[in-house]
Formats: sequence, C-alpha cells, structure tokens
Amino acid sequence: MEQYDAVLFDLDGTLWDAVGAVVEIWNKALVSVGIEPTMNYNELSKCMGLRIEQIFDRVIPFATPEQRKKIKEKCILTEQEYLADVGGILYEGVEETLLKLKEKYRLYVVSNCQDGYIQAFFKAHGLEKYFDGYECAGRTGMSKGDNIKLVAQREGLKSPVYVGDTISDYQAATQAGVPFIFAEYGFGEVENAQVKANTFRSLAEILL
Repeated sequence: MEQYDAVLFDLDGTLWDAVGAVVEIWNKALVSVGIEPTMNYNELSKCMGLRIEQIFDRVIPFATPEQRKKIKEKCILTEQEYLADVGGILYEGVEETLLKLKEKYRLYVVSNCQDGYIQAFFKAHGLEKYFDGYECAGRTGMSKGDNIKLVAQREGLKSPVYVGDTISDYQAATQAGVPFIFAEYGFGEVENAQVKANTFRSLAEILL
C-alpha cells in the first residue's frame, strides 16, 4: 500500500447515514413553502454527495427561486440544530477505526455540505477529537476537488488519500490528484475504483 500522511473522508455514506433525519427535515421545509412533502429515503440517498443546489435540481426542479431560497435557509438551520442533537447512524466500527488510524495519520473531513453540517456530526457523536480539520462547499463555495486541494495545501499534506462512496467523490479525488478509496458500503457505485473498503472497519486493514 502506498504511504500516505493523511486520510480525508467524505461524510454522508462514508462516516454516517443521516438520510432518515434529513428526509424529515426536508419534508418540513417543503411544507413550509407550500410544496407537497414527497421526499423519501431512496430519493434523497441518491443525491448524497451533491451540493444543495444540485439536489434542488433533481428533487424539486419546479420550485421557484424564492421557494428554493426559503427551503435552503430552513434546511440549513434545522439540519444543524436537529442533527447536532439526535445525530445520524454511524457506520459500524467508526470510532474504533478512527482511533487506530489517528495513531498513524492526520484525519480530515471534506464534504459538499453546508457549513454547520460537519460541526453537527462532530457534536452529535463526539468525534471531533479524532480530526485535525475539515472543509466544505458551504464555507468556501468551491467544488469538492478544489476543497481537497485546499486542505492539502493549507495543512501541508504531501500524500493524502480520499475516502468516499460516490462517483463524484472519485472524480473530486482525481481532480485533486490524490488517490481514492471507495467506501462501497455507502450510497454510490464506482466501477473504476482500484481500492475498495467493504466496511468502515476494513479501512484499518487497508491503511495500517
């Protein structure tokens, strides 16, 4: 296995599954602007990893710009408060595996989420202590690939690896010029992935 100095993680579909909670939040936001609450787990899980504007294009393409603005504002506020309180479903072995990886690597989260979402993940599950930093599209306005490069440059990383569960994660890592590990237990499919983790625990076997 190639020698790395850091592991960068996607969040949804890689570290946790918060889709059930997010569906509840989104449906309430839709109702608040007069749109029928038709969001469901299968539909939203296919959108995980996308930026919120891209999710709008997929699930509510008919929403007006004003409706989108109100939904975004309500979702961001409600998600942060609700998820920080109740959390999501951590994949089996997340904390024990992070503890092992932390002994050898610097760890980061890089996601396409809104600002506050990663912080809610940390607060709900007490996992911030394992990570050296994080970045997201909601803070920088940049693509995931650019944020991976930003973290690497900012933190002085020489040989990071990115772990994600979707084709967009693979493309972002490729754009950033870093190796990719496919979390095949997550939401997506990546046919071209050369290294695959079938569980979160198996990352320890791959990286240690």
